[in-house]
Amino acid sequence: MGNNIVETIIGGVVLAFATIFLVFAYRTADLGATNGGLNLIAKFDQIDGLNIGSDVRMSGIKVGTITSQILDPETYQAVVGISIRDNIHLPEDTAAKVAAESLLGGSYLDLSPGGAEDMLENGDEIIYTQSSLNLMDLIGQAIFSSSDSDK
Repeated sequence: MGNNIVETIIGGVVLAFATIFLVFAYRTADLGATNGGLNLIAKFDQIDGLNIGSDVRMSGIKVGTITSQILDPETYQAVVGISIRDNIHLPEDTAAKVAAESLLGGSYLDLSPGGAEDMLENGDEIIYTQSSLNLMDLIGQAIFSSSDSDK
């Protein structure tokens, strides 16, 4: 009989810690979309590693999320939907580039604000974009260029 009570108490403690962990994880994960914010699009030639839900950052600070990705059937470019927090105002000449989070993978969209006086409005397009770099292509170029110079 004593073992049942101890097992019940231990089970309750485990459930309490699991609940605390889930509440903490939910609050810190920032799962909610940036509702009511600025919705923009940007076109890229290549967006390797960038997924729906990926961060949009300025100066290393998250200011939004990637909300959609589609392929433009006419230009064959990736059209990325971006949602920015409503307290962030971006100049019209803002630049966006796909940046690697680490060598192991994962990417985010890095925004660099320009100096224009006019600001981007809801639904506007970020014109100045830089696609992701393909690390394997760069390694291949380095290998083949060094073997060509050895001859």
